[in-house]
Amino acid sequence: MTTVETFPTLAEAARAMGSGAAFFGGGTVLMRDVNAGDGPQRLVRSADPALTEIRAQGETVRLGAGVTMARILAERDLAFLHPVARQIGGPQVRNMGTLGGNLFAPHPYGDFAVALIALGARAVLAGQGGARPVEELMRERARPPLVAAIEIPRPRSGREFGFLKVSRVKPKGVSVLSVAAFLPAEGGRIRGARVAWGAMGPAPMRGQGAERALEGGELDAATIARAAAQAAEGLDPPTDALASAWYRKEVAGVHLRRLLERMERG
Repeated sequence: MTTVETFPTLAEAARAMGSGAAFFGGGTVLMRDVNAGDGPQRLVRSADPALTEIRAQGETVRLGAGVTMARILAERDLAFLHPVARQIGGPQVRNMGTLGGNLFAPHPYGDFAVALIALGARAVLAGQGGARPVEELMRERARPPLVAAIEIPRPRSGREFGFLKVSRVKPKGVSVLSVAAFLPAEGGRIRGARVAWGAMGPAPMRGQGAERALEGGELDAATIARAAAQAAEGLDPPTDALASAWYRKEVAGVHLRRLLERMERG
């Protein structure tokens, strides 16, 4: 039997988390397991308004972990995230699915986490001070911490950030793979390149081979070709019903090239 415990603040919810407990946000993945009889013994939830808060902080935007994909799509100031949120399931999933829940959704879900890693987003943990890079949290997916909010740097233009999801069923199929790139530039040269992949390892991960190929170059045909050639370096994709590991590695460069060419056009 599963029990549901509701707390007025995130701090109280964080203290209540423990063995056999899971945080209940949108429930798009969690409730499937509960209904199948495989869910956790305790569901912890919170009515804290901070969970659904959206706040601009200079060049960064802070989103509560309970902000839904539909809410992101409704916010004009979050237009740089719209192409990502639009690829998360269908309308029903987007109405319920939350930012925090997507962070720890198991393969083949969790595409939004890929974009957050590429952007260098940081997670604010409930009941703790400071923030941690989202990419660090991906190494703790077996025992995820309670995330209160995500701090996301804003790209300055469409040439700086891009996202691509590859699926066999359009428009809302699960990912064969997903890839995101954040390419800030100084003087026309890429400085601080970040590339992230989904469905190319045990959790969303950085594409360090592609990053090295992009760093210091211009976003042009030659740089894009170098990045595509190094796209699969360090990746360890799974074999599943959607695609084999061999196939995913073979097409990684093709899809990275398509994403970068789209970003080049702005």
